[in-house]
Amino acid sequence: MFSAIVRVFRTPDLRKKLLFTLAIIAIFRLGSFIPSPFVDFANVQACLNANQGTTGLYELVNLFSGGALLKLSIFALGIMPYITSSIIVQLLRVVIPHFETLYKEGQAGQARLTQYTRYLTIALGVLQSTTLITVARSGALFGTTSATECSNIITNTNWYAILLMVITMTAGTGLIMWLGELVTERGIGNGMSLLIFTSIAAQFPTSFWAIEQSNGIGTFLLVLLVSVIVVGAVVFVEQSQRRIPVQYAKRMIGRRTYGGNNTYIPIKVNMAGVVPVIFASSLLYLPALVAQFSQPAAGQAPAAWVTWVTNYLTRGDHPLYMLLYALLIVGFTYFYVAITFNPEEVADNMKKYGGFIPGIRAGRPTAEYLDYVLTRITLPGSIYLAVVALIPLVAFALLGASNNFTFGGTSILIIVGVGLETVKQIDSQLQQRHYEGLLR
Repeated sequence: MFSAIVRVFRTPDLRKKLLFTLAIIAIFRLGSFIPSPFVDFANVQACLNANQGTTGLYELVNLFSGGALLKLSIFALGIMPYITSSIIVQLLRVVIPHFETLYKEGQAGQARLTQYTRYLTIALGVLQSTTLITVARSGALFGTTSATECSNIITNTNWYAILLMVITMTAGTGLIMWLGELVTERGIGNGMSLLIFTSIAAQFPTSFWAIEQSNGIGTFLLVLLVSVIVVGAVVFVEQSQRRIPVQYAKRMIGRRTYGGNNTYIPIKVNMAGVVPVIFASSLLYLPALVAQFSQPAAGQAPAAWVTWVTNYLTRGDHPLYMLLYALLIVGFTYFYVAITFNPEEVADNMKKYGGFIPGIRAGRPTAEYLDYVLTRITLPGSIYLAVVALIPLVAFALLGASNNFTFGGTSILIIVGVGLETVKQIDSQLQQRHYEGLLR
């Protein structure tokens, strides 16, 4: 292992890419600590220490921003607007035929879709920064029961000050997007994913230390042991796949024979990645958001539905919340897999190039067989996603450590997925130069 790392840094081209990537990551982390204009950083720190974070959708955005959201820094929105816009553009392929046409055009069409994603990212940055500043002014960003406790973190509430803050945070989102693309082009690849990886990993030391301080060394060691087991299980499932064998018929063109090779279609157990967890978290937070803006005036009793939402859909340790969360994840997993993997398209491509699955006729029977396999392999994958996503909620119920326990759910899925992909990238580049990979 150490010899492989030495080989990486002895390779000039690969060393240059790694150092460039590390420099971009350092700039990204530095921007997470620079406060936006007209933000009282001392009051922000006091509110953070008093409330220990936030809940709901803001907790997810804060996770992807590396804690920059609650600091109201210039990188407060993090990479979340880009993730959201990428998912929206991908889903619009099903609704808008022009987007599907661009997707099939190859590199030129992909570049056009990327440009649409950038425009949508800036638009979402303006919208999310405006919402964030509005919530911060009300004091509800930190989950306080009294809005006046943390409502003085913005020192100037005039229109020009708010406009400058919106422009700064939106520009920060655009800069993060550019940094991620630089890592993809000139670094080791997967720029956006690496920035998300950095944001999440940066919070682990603080989270583990907070658990040790609040629950003792015994609980801390137990959490470490569970974390190692969870990482091993997630790596095992993320690498698991069902390989459907495919044979290509031989074709004689002139005096040469083409085709006749055997390959396979890899269908992963978790084909949806972390997207269903993000969808479920966002959708489950909507009732709480509506209830938050439907609070009655002082001295009046809240509506019955507001009380019900507050009691059951805002507490992560409630069984009903966990059940709805798990069901939404399972449903969104099937929905997202159905969008991203089209059995009929795969079957048509196989038939076009003379490929077939042994024992299955080409065309419609192949599409039905692929759909049969995909439907059944998605079930354990969706249950796996639900179990992993419930880890922080169970930790909250058992340890009372919801905001301290970031090791689970979305974070562990992203950490493991990006880590495995990065290792594969470095391994492939090493094999091109030394005929030996990073790992044997």
